[in-house]
Amino acid sequence: MIIKKIAFLVICCAFLGGQAMAQDAPMLTLKEAVEIALKNNYNIKLSQNNKALAANNVTLGSAGILPKVNGNFASTNSRLTTKQTRSDGTVNNINNAPNTGINYGVALNWTIFDGFGMFANYDKLKQLDQLGALRLQDTIQNTVANVINTYYDLISQNEQIKALKGAIDISHTQLRYANDKFHVGRASKLDVLNAQVNLNTDTANLVTQYQLFKTLKIQLNQILVRDLQTDFSVADTIVIDEKLMLGDIINNAQSQNPGILSAKLNSRLAEINLKQVRAARYPQVGVTTGYTFSDNKTPAGFTLSQNQHGLNYGLTATINIFDGFNQSRKERNAKIQIDNANITAKQTQLNIETQVNTLFAAYVSGLDLIKLGQANVVIAKKNLDISLEKYKLGNITPLEIREAQRNYLTAQSTFFAAQYQSKQAEITLKQITNSISIQ
Repeated sequence: MIIKKIAFLVICCAFLGGQAMAQDAPMLTLKEAVEIALKNNYNIKLSQNNKALAANNVTLGSAGILPKVNGNFASTNSRLTTKQTRSDGTVNNINNAPNTGINYGVALNWTIFDGFGMFANYDKLKQLDQLGALRLQDTIQNTVANVINTYYDLISQNEQIKALKGAIDISHTQLRYANDKFHVGRASKLDVLNAQVNLNTDTANLVTQYQLFKTLKIQLNQILVRDLQTDFSVADTIVIDEKLMLGDIINNAQSQNPGILSAKLNSRLAEINLKQVRAARYPQVGVTTGYTFSDNKTPAGFTLSQNQHGLNYGLTATINIFDGFNQSRKERNAKIQIDNANITAKQTQLNIETQVNTLFAAYVSGLDLIKLGQANVVIAKKNLDISLEKYKLGNITPLEIREAQRNYLTAQSTFFAAQYQSKQAEITLKQITNSISIQ
């Protein structure tokens, strides 16, 4: 049994020693982490490419406003054996006569009126470009918020590690006191064993906490798109902006939140879609022109060869007279889509406002818990120090000293959790208002 305990402690000490060496890893500041993410993150790169695609499509040609010019070339060849019987009764036989024809030229087709559909197309392309910009902005804000939240989570978990190390130091002290009292006959072997169990439990908790800390490091490295085993250390302070105001956040969200702005753009796109559908009610008018060259040789014909070149031009017009009432059906559906887009915009606005109010409540309660937690940590530490002294003198039981130790750890954990809760709510509120910044 003793050998197993010793082996357990050796393993734990080796693990903790390795973790202690890891603390010497180079410091990664929050600003550096955000800069790396903005440069490497795959989601941002994909969103940037999608934005570039949308921007490339905003052209008059894509909207159908500009004419189309084509160059044409055709060559036909044949060899024919021909027997001709003329009106005077004579017969003319032509064997294996070559026939050739070459036609080439330039043709222009231009739709000059399509019920204003081309202008609606161009407006739609511009709106899609704005939508792409909003999605890129939203992706950047989401990525930055993810980096910040993970970074501060690491700080919080690292503080937990420090607290657990302190608990182990206290457990070591308790074990030493128990051994001293046992050797002088003032404590039983049970007290020593209980102190040993407490030390082993605290050590196991620290091992688990280190594992959680390592997992968070891997997650941050993934967001930064770099080697997942890259080691680093983080800062040790969580600074919270205590000046956020609910009214300001709601007002800023209405004018800056990417989700709300995207919903408004989708409403605008639905209105443009109705214009595109209605364009089919108007005539479609186009002009055609071109310049053509042709050279044909037909030995068996009345004309042996013929060369032509010249300008051609014309006007085309079509109008939908009846299409089985499909035009009216499409317009009714387009109006329903407008109604759906407007409902979605209002729903998005309500969802964002609800999220803001919920997060702000968590933010405020977190600030209150921080103030309470700071005082509670000080009180719990004083209580623990007094309890240790009393235990050394034999005035309290091992269970009482363990309870004081547990209260101190709980007070620290509550304080760290309150800090992270307020910071996380703060970052999400700033993300909603598209106002995250790293100084």
